Amino acid sequence: MIADYLAQCRTLVDTVERQTPALRLVAERFAATILAGRMVHVFGSGHSRIMVEEMWPRYGSFPGFNPIVELSLSFHNLVVGANGQRQAMFLENVPGLAARILRNYDLSPLDSALVISSSGCNVVPIEMAEGFQQRGVKVVAIISQAHSEASTSQRADGKKLQDFADLVLDTGAPVGDAMVKVPGLDTPVSPGSTVGGCLLVNSIKAEVAARLTAAGQPPKVLTAGVLVGKARATELFEAAYDEHGRRLAKLYEKLGL
Repeated sequence: MIADYLAQCRTLVDTVERQTPALRLVAERFAATILAGRMVHVFGSGHSRIMVEEMWPRYGSFPGFNPIVELSLSFHNLVVGANGQRQAMFLENVPGLAARILRNYDLSPLDSALVISSSGCNVVPIEMAEGFQQRGVKVVAIISQAHSEASTSQRADGKKLQDFADLVLDTGAPVGDAMVKVPGLDTPVSPGSTVGGCLLVNSIKAEVAARLTAAGQPPKVLTAGVLVGKARATELFEAAYDEHGRRLAKLYEKLGL
């Protein structure tokens, strides 16, 4: 079964590799946003939150990305009871919640957005992308193409996340997401969308870093002390977090005006 899963993961790598031209276009847009002093807004609900945190902040990442994580939509490790998964899945399909989230930010057409949803069919991610576009922000969507095409939108008009995206990337995960069929078990196991999604976001991250460096503004990358020494790692950490704070402040300064 391990070999089966790893073989499926290799197909995800192939899917991402075929999207190299699109990934370069995304990186070009994101780099332009960061060079303009603005932010790339990254949103995902449910398990798509994983890709948001993968983009920033973590080792090997750098400021310029605004991770929008709503705990009510993603803090479901308790599974049942208060803050459980049932509530999160319900809230993920409440119309109007996205507008309340975006109300917190002073957005600019110089900004960019990355919205992740495996199915592309839940209301909040769809409305987040729609809200970004209404404010002139270019939207990149990450979905599982096959899964999304086989799924029914929870939105009343039937529209999906890709309907509000300027560019769509595919994780390569299959319908249903799970990739391994176990003999004697009637349902597959071991999802692939997170693997494919992380391949996409880190490919973008690497290309953005190259473009920022070529433009003479190399990013302040969070780096482990074992690589650069404790003093340099601390310097980079503080510089990166300070830059993130300055960029974030711009998103609040004109609220309500």
